[in-house]
Amino acid sequence: MQIQHPTASMIGRAATAQDDIVGDGTTTNVLFIGELMRQAERYIGDGVHPRILVEGLELAKVEALKFLEEFKLNKEVDRELLVNVAKTSLNTKIHPDLANPLCGILVDAVQTISQKKKSDSDLAEIDLHMIEIMHMQHKMSTESQLIRGLVLDHGGRYSDLPTSLNNCYILCLNVSLEYEKTEVHSGFFWSNAEQREKLIASERQFTDDKVQKVIDLKRKLCDGTDKNFIVVNQKGIDPGSLELLAKDGIIGIRRCKKRNGERIPLACGGRQLNSVDDMTEEDLGFAKHVYEQVLGDDKYTFIEGVENPFSCTVLIKGPNDYSIAQTKEAIRDGLRAIKNTIEDKCVLPGGGAFEVACHEVLYQYAKTQVSGKVKLGVQAFADALIVVPRTLAQNSGFDAQDTLLKVQEAHLKDHKPYGIDTLTGDPLAAEVANVWDNYITKRQ
Repeated sequence: MQIQHPTASMIGRAATAQDDIVGDGTTTNVLFIGELMRQAERYIGDGVHPRILVEGLELAKVEALKFLEEFKLNKEVDRELLVNVAKTSLNTKIHPDLANPLCGILVDAVQTISQKKKSDSDLAEIDLHMIEIMHMQHKMSTESQLIRGLVLDHGGRYSDLPTSLNNCYILCLNVSLEYEKTEVHSGFFWSNAEQREKLIASERQFTDDKVQKVIDLKRKLCDGTDKNFIVVNQKGIDPGSLELLAKDGIIGIRRCKKRNGERIPLACGGRQLNSVDDMTEEDLGFAKHVYEQVLGDDKYTFIEGVENPFSCTVLIKGPNDYSIAQTKEAIRDGLRAIKNTIEDKCVLPGGGAFEVACHEVLYQYAKTQVSGKVKLGVQAFADALIVVPRTLAQNSGFDAQDTLLKVQEAHLKDHKPYGIDTLTGDPLAAEVANVWDNYITKRQ
């Protein structure tokens, strides 16, 4: 989207940076910037010079970051905490009936791809690209599920190929298994049909030899056992090659996406090969169950029961494109929230609790440690923070002023972090209700 207004463009870039770095909190970011400008405009309209106002805003920013370090809670990162963090994130985007089952799915997905560092017990950096988000316009959104393996959005392209196999060796290739014309533009002439047949046979022989090496490996490993064999190729497999594979009961999947070609070895073991020469069992992955599901004109291949599930798939289901897109966006934010919690090893009380507490701290700071008109900038920053709990109250259907006053009074009385209960409009002890926000999201 092209934005012409310079201030609006700045807000758009800030939201984009927020999403790129921490993956959540974009709405809060835009709300806060807008309210900060509204507060600043009010003071500038009263004759306060922008330089003085900016000086106060900078002081408030430093003090707010200092308070953020004191306000955060260092927590043991266990499954219960991660589920509660995911629930806080998802409940702001989708219906609770869908958010609650998705929380467990997302936590399981992140824990599946989490790997220990070789040198110590800490986790290596979590790569969320190893979690594939696949969707099927099918059934209800609440039937979304985690596949501890892969779901490929394509299947076999030959009618005689098997559609379900157990205990499968998986050969991942990046080799052309189809007849290709030579780059040399030369002509061949024959004098009878027999010579033409020989020419056709010799042209096919090069491709058939490569397919035969795959079949020989399958026979060596699988004949006389309950094992089966699957070929997933990033390049093409022509009908003649698919027919040869089908005769030996081999599933052949052609033109798989590059990302799937990279993720299959991570999930199933083995490695992707660029040649069919000198293949061994160590080059193969393994999965307990591989099957194909047809939905309308689309085919999906499920690879489950993998040996090293350092890659997995969140399968989203839904009745229409809108619900699928909404769920997909919520899942992306939820995954980032879980990842941030694991890396931060701390959380913040949610429900607007930080903003209410920081507002009070900044007002006390302005009264006691800042003099002159500069304190107006600090107050503008503090008042801008209140837009978050106020918007929460409005979106929950409650009177914003009454709800905000209740929360501020509860905070001043008990000196504990109180947020807003979106169900009742009453002050909410965020720690007791297990409503958590990400530390890095607020800091950003």
